[in-house]
Amino acid sequence: MNMKGASVAIRYNPLFRALALTALPLVCATAPQVLAQASETPAQSVEQMLVVGQAASLDKALREQRRADSIKSVVSADAVAQLPDENVAEAVQRLPGVSVERDQGEGRFVSVRGLGPDLNSVQINGTVIPSPNSDTRAVALDVVPSELVETLSVVKAVTPDMDANSLGGSVEVESLSAFDRDGRFYSVTAEASYDDNVEETSPKFSGAYSDIFSIGGGTDNLGVALAFSWQERDFGSDNVETGGGWDFDNGPRLEESEMRDYAITRDRTGLGVNLDYRFSDNSSVYLRSLYSEFTDKEIRNAAGMEFADAQLAGERGDAEGWRELKDREETQKITSVVLGGEWIRGDWTLNAQTGYSRSSEDTPGHIAGAVFEGDNDFVDAGFNNSRKPVLTADSSFYDPNAFLLEEVEWAEQKTTDTEHNVRFDLARAYQWQAAEGEVKFGGKFSRREKENDTNIWKFEDLDAYGITDDQRLLGNFSGGPVDYSLGQFGPGIHSTGIKRLIGGLNAGDFYDEEESRIEDFDMQEDITAGYVMNTLAWERLQLIVGVRYEGTEFSTDGTGVRDGNYESISVESDYDHWLPGAHLRYELGDNTQVRAAWTNTVVRPSFEQLAPGFVIDGDEASFGNPQLEALESANYDLGIEHFLGRAGVLSAFVFYKSIDNFVYQADIAGTGIWSTFDEAETFANGDSADLYGLELAWSQQLTSLPAPWNGLLLGANVTLSRSDASVGDGGDERDIDLPYQSDRVANAMVGWENDTFSIRLSANYKSSYLQEVAAVDDPQHDLFVDDQTFVDLTARWYLTPQLQLSFEAQNITDEAYYVYTGSSRFNAQYEEYGPTFKLGVTLMSM
Repeated sequence: MNMKGASVAIRYNPLFRALALTALPLVCATAPQVLAQASETPAQSVEQMLVVGQAASLDKALREQRRADSIKSVVSADAVAQLPDENVAEAVQRLPGVSVERDQGEGRFVSVRGLGPDLNSVQINGTVIPSPNSDTRAVALDVVPSELVETLSVVKAVTPDMDANSLGGSVEVESLSAFDRDGRFYSVTAEASYDDNVEETSPKFSGAYSDIFSIGGGTDNLGVALAFSWQERDFGSDNVETGGGWDFDNGPRLEESEMRDYAITRDRTGLGVNLDYRFSDNSSVYLRSLYSEFTDKEIRNAAGMEFADAQLAGERGDAEGWRELKDREETQKITSVVLGGEWIRGDWTLNAQTGYSRSSEDTPGHIAGAVFEGDNDFVDAGFNNSRKPVLTADSSFYDPNAFLLEEVEWAEQKTTDTEHNVRFDLARAYQWQAAEGEVKFGGKFSRREKENDTNIWKFEDLDAYGITDDQRLLGNFSGGPVDYSLGQFGPGIHSTGIKRLIGGLNAGDFYDEEESRIEDFDMQEDITAGYVMNTLAWERLQLIVGVRYEGTEFSTDGTGVRDGNYESISVESDYDHWLPGAHLRYELGDNTQVRAAWTNTVVRPSFEQLAPGFVIDGDEASFGNPQLEALESANYDLGIEHFLGRAGVLSAFVFYKSIDNFVYQADIAGTGIWSTFDEAETFANGDSADLYGLELAWSQQLTSLPAPWNGLLLGANVTLSRSDASVGDGGDERDIDLPYQSDRVANAMVGWENDTFSIRLSANYKSSYLQEVAAVDDPQHDLFVDDQTFVDLTARWYLTPQLQLSFEAQNITDEAYYVYTGSSRFNAQYEEYGPTFKLGVTLMSM
């Protein structure tokens, strides 16, 4: 093998990609000493240095981070798919200050510096990705397979030429380009994963191909890159939840609880096709495309009780009982196409781009809830543990013929979110005394439409339609006992017989017009942006100053119902923001640099918060709030980075955010026009909030130690933050933490490698956070998500230079998801997932 071939093989080998990713997240927007040395080395020498072991992908990412005008952390393609992570969201959580919100144990939404996912933005290839979910702006990154990603970064302090729609950070996803590799490249991976909870094995296949061609008389001027990924995963979880149904005035006593068993199948398909064409060294065009399809099949069996009198743990009494089935399949799709180019003429550089993205969520007709109620009260009913209140009762509670079908809710939903944008950036380089300068200005025009269409049918009072009690017995629909690890569950429910039963009825007689119409909406959001920015760079100092303007036009249409009468509602609002910013980077020495930033950002409320629909029934009301103001934040960042040599860094960043108009869920009954209401659930703007914190990161490869210890790699990062906010109005106020804000986020890692083997143990920790705010005068019913620590293991072997075997273990310690009410003693939701084990083999080009 010649040296060039060996370099390419090592540089793109997944073994070294895997080793790089765990070290990379520990560096927090830093650049080690090796990069300072590389900048003084001829290009060919740099390439040879970068292909040695873990340094290949680590240094690639760090070069981008060091050159970046903004404060950001980067994961390269050589690393992003190689930790024991199911998707892009889980890979991002390895970065300092980043955590994920999980659904059924899988990471989905990204949280940066403790701020909730709706306060961060996601872009793919420079265009905003709309959310397929009906209620949120946050993009569930689990729909983006990691094999399609070339570079993944989290920008924590945006520059004026970037979209300003983030308070915590902006997640930037760049898909692969053929020019990112040297010549032809391919890889194919096959995996099998075993879920311990459901004892099922699931397949996954993925691959990538890229090559560079010479066409039209040019040389190496066309790049073609393809990537695909397909996975089917069978898994499940065991759950018990009270929903916060505690009576603290006379107890604590539990009012009701429900056990739930989930059986889930998730299919993921991803495809990327990217083209690059270079007319010359000074002009090029590109096409970036991404298609992702995510199908989630969920069968949920539930068994619950409502006690006749709220009970203490260990007490026994009478209770009403029920069993319920939910059986649905939903498909989320994301399509993104970006066409752009760059043209350089002397000191001028023009970049132009147009992007189209469409996200959708389609949930065809399904059983949203088939409820079987006990035909008599159950005796000797109770629970024994306030954290995991698994229910017990007399033997009749486990008899399927003790329950009758009372209601079947049938539902269908379609949500679409479409965004078009056009942007341009024009820059001119100039010399000013001893400084290299660049003045840059540009604009972006974004047009977005979000639509939701929901239809609901409620099949109830079935006896009036000739369906007898004998026909409604759960025993006719029973699927045998449920495999439930938290306690005795009893009979499960099959959907086939239920569908057959309601299929013989006239669906029009059961259409729920009220719930169907109030869920529907159409929202338009147009953003026009422009900016001017100036950069000056001296030998050790770089200074960026600029200002961005964003004007927003918002409108929404929907339907409300007031005491049985329907009302159409249309709301329009326009607002403007001027957002100045400044960035400074100063090299104190060859191994130390300081970064500082002052930025201003703006985040629009989520679609659930802006929804126009409302329900007013007597003295109770629930409604969205299309009049909410956008969240505004002034952000301050200051950090120092000291490089310890090869793959080593010690860094510290402090940050402060002053946030106006944060949004929270509120019960505003008793105030204003709702003064005579007992309940008025909506969303409201808080006055102001402060968030401040500290990020610390350290990593080091112990190459100075004698063999075999010179293969040891250690690292850790931690983000400590606090927030102060207040909710309420007038004299009825109280202080809270910002919703979804964790005080502590941390990663730790220990790894070891030699030429043919690597192993790494990593841990990710996130402290508890406020999930939902109860009434202002009822802090005991605030809901909090408990702290979580996930421990993962990965090991890789080289069988040949082209063939790799991998083993991964996720959630080794079987960490659960726990939501509590007021105090960690009192359950709102507890859920277990179990560990997952993966075995894979990868074949790739030399």
